[in-house]
Amino acid sequence: MNNTTKIRTYSISDLAKEFDVTTRTIRFYEQQGLLNPARQGQTRIYSPKDRVRLMLTLRGKRLGFSLAESKELFDMYDSTTEGDEKQLLYMLNILEKKQADMRQQLRDIQRLQEELNNAEERCMDALNKVRSGKRQKKKAG
Repeated sequence: MNNTTKIRTYSISDLAKEFDVTTRTIRFYEQQGLLNPARQGQTRIYSPKDRVRLMLTLRGKRLGFSLAESKELFDMYDSTTEGDEKQLLYMLNILEKKQADMRQQLRDIQRLQEELNNAEERCMDALNKVRSGKRQKKKAG
């Protein structure tokens, strides 16, 4: 019986299609040190680890993480066994900052929404006055 298990690999186009990104984006992430595919000649061969890293990088990006922050987390995870605690503490710190930023953004959005509502109300009042004035002129004319 053969104990060698074939590990699933991915081409750059497989990953681009799966995650709806361009191959250029994936190559850029590779240049930034986030992905490290094997090579067969000019062909990039991505491992399941690369696939997970791409997924986490894209998720982190949606959540406001910089590529440098994602890379730092990956590096800590890869570095040592004590990296796990270090990574978690770092991640908690980032999450705390991101949550504070999001709370501030939410407050800003709510204030802006109030200002837009007030502006809309003033415009509607002014429009009604203009229309009312036109009706008065037509009746007088």
